[in-house]
Amino acid sequence: MTADCLIANADLVATCAGPGTRIGSAQREISAISHASVAGLDGRIVFVGSADEARRTITLTPGATEIDGRGCTVVPGFVDPHTHLIYAGDRREELQRRLAGASYAEIAAADGGIVRTVAATRAASEAELVELARPRLAAMLAGGTTTAEAKSGYGLDIGSERRILRAIRTLGSDQPIELTATFMGAHEVPVEYRGRRPDYVRLVIDEMLPMVAREGLAEWCDVFCEDGVFTPDESQTILEAGQRLGLKARIHADELALSGGAEVAARVGARSADHLIFVDEPRARLMAGRGVVATLLPAAAFFLKLGRFAPARMLIDGGVAVALATDLNPGGGFTTSMPFVMSLACFGMNMTVEESLIGATLNAAASIDRAGTVGSLESGKQLDAVVLRGTLSDLLRVGAPVIERVIKRGRVAWSA
Repeated sequence: MTADCLIANADLVATCAGPGTRIGSAQREISAISHASVAGLDGRIVFVGSADEARRTITLTPGATEIDGRGCTVVPGFVDPHTHLIYAGDRREELQRRLAGASYAEIAAADGGIVRTVAATRAASEAELVELARPRLAAMLAGGTTTAEAKSGYGLDIGSERRILRAIRTLGSDQPIELTATFMGAHEVPVEYRGRRPDYVRLVIDEMLPMVAREGLAEWCDVFCEDGVFTPDESQTILEAGQRLGLKARIHADELALSGGAEVAARVGARSADHLIFVDEPRARLMAGRGVVATLLPAAAFFLKLGRFAPARMLIDGGVAVALATDLNPGGGFTTSMPFVMSLACFGMNMTVEESLIGATLNAAASIDRAGTVGSLESGKQLDAVVLRGTLSDLLRVGAPVIERVIKRGRVAWSA
């Protein structure tokens, strides 16, 4: 067997192998192999198994990449299925207000929050948006993220939404992290449409969505279904309009209250419902019945000081596949780190280390329809991997420099 990339003699390889999503008790199964090696050719995995067998059967090509895995744990490259990567400006003044006790709703009511970022993003060129995003992507890569979703939604007019989505497309082609784009024109009602919400909903449906579909700028359509933002009926109407144009549905649901988002996700067959801090058991059962992935964002709850996290234990025990994501954004997603999100999932949402790893890899990949190519280490999939110095539990040591290398498609994309 020929290979041009070999991670040899790792103490442990957590393959996370398996089809589709992991639900219930299966979310704890990371399919680990001790004293193992992983080999790839042309960016695809050709071998995962015992180091002894690899030594006997693998022949390296001239100039092949060979990584010594002794003392290391190897896991799949992390998949971040919910980010607001593209934006301009900052909201540090709001952070000070939040730390002084102001709530998310109070800040938004004072023309802060999303609309503040919209004003700065509208003023930025496409090239500026691309350059502003590069350091964020570099930080994501250093934290082990090899695949990510990126949303629009800080433009809220046709030209600005187009620039954001075009920036995502540019970045997806010239840096290592693989990106999938989500159109989120329904992130907020812009200031100029306050008092005439139906007109903005029509603009999203009649003009923005057709432009996105016509120009092939996004794979997904997302809506912020929440009290004071978009109602369940409006959210369903927008998502179904997107589906008719070939855009798959995902939704911001039940973040600040039990506001109907999970029910909409089930009704339209959304691939993912995200946040879900207030979701209850009846709505969880609806999601489980339709195969909707619960993408949980504990860092957002942490940074927004919401006082509670999503009920991950209830969702897992109820048969809902749980994924994890950073919610990288300028207002309440102050992290690019999937390991930090895993730590919050364990200590804030009562997930096990193994459940959090599946949530950051295979289930996260399923949340963006990439489970067939990434999210686990098994033959035929892309060789996207993270090499850790130490054990799997060392990932939970917030700020500790445990990541040694990040591999994307069989090439070292980042190294300590």
